[in-house]
Amino acid sequence: MWKTTKKSTLPEPLRLTDPGIREQLEALPASKALIGLGADGQPVCVDLDVESPHVLVCSASGGGTTTLLRTLAAQLLHHGAHALVLDLKRVSHPWAKGLPRVTYRADIGDIHDALVGLRAELQRRIDHTDEHGDADDLPRLTVVFERADHTLRQLARYWDTIRAKDDPKTFPALDTLHELLFAGRQARLHVLFDGHATSSALGPGGHEQFSTVVLGRVPTRTWDRLAPQVGTAPKSSAHPGNVHVVQRFTAHQTQVLLLTHAEAAAWVAARAAGECAVSPS
Repeated sequence: MWKTTKKSTLPEPLRLTDPGIREQLEALPASKALIGLGADGQPVCVDLDVESPHVLVCSASGGGTTTLLRTLAAQLLHHGAHALVLDLKRVSHPWAKGLPRVTYRADIGDIHDALVGLRAELQRRIDHTDEHGDADDLPRLTVVFERADHTLRQLARYWDTIRAKDDPKTFPALDTLHELLFAGRQARLHVLFDGHATSSALGPGGHEQFSTVVLGRVPTRTWDRLAPQVGTAPKSSAHPGNVHVVQRFTAHQTQVLLLTHAEAAAWVAARAAGECAVSPS
């Protein structure tokens, strides 16, 4: 059960330039990403190999959702992952444009095609696992799904305009998303989902595919649906970058690491530069 303290010890906005943060990031294994620091000063991380391979981030507007998705994705890319960034707003993830190993999509038609195309990649990875016993030699693939609730509604409308008479009514991008969430662990495929994970979007119990749930400035009813195992919802904070990270039966009050757009791009590019330096000519 989450316990509160009388006085918050959360730091001011946590940045890459703060003492020891860069070293902490470098020391993490490729399966881990730093979410931020807890009230006790200890790192709060997600381990995509030990826990569910997906992360759900849900917050009111201005709660730092985009910042967290950027920070997590940049760390995974730094360790050699590939990423598909779905940014219907077009302004949330400019840092990802043109980076190595990143596919950036903003038009609804392109987002539809990219998600549908992932079905073949998922099957390729499953076949590889069946043949070799695991997928450890395949690079991680991270889907950054910004404003997922709104994007899914737009995808449904888009499908209504292009589907043929005999096509299914359910848009295929949604079916692919369900498959990614279900089979992601064995395929080293991870979804960073910005949204409420409602039953209308992901089906009954769809939110249970996320064992790391990050909640900030959400109403009690959202807590009760997305983190019922925690019990009484802790009080939200107006402290910038302050969230609760729910893992198993614990909600960790956490100050999220803030990587700016420039820092995220540079963190990814530093890995690419290192790879080029050791690559044979």
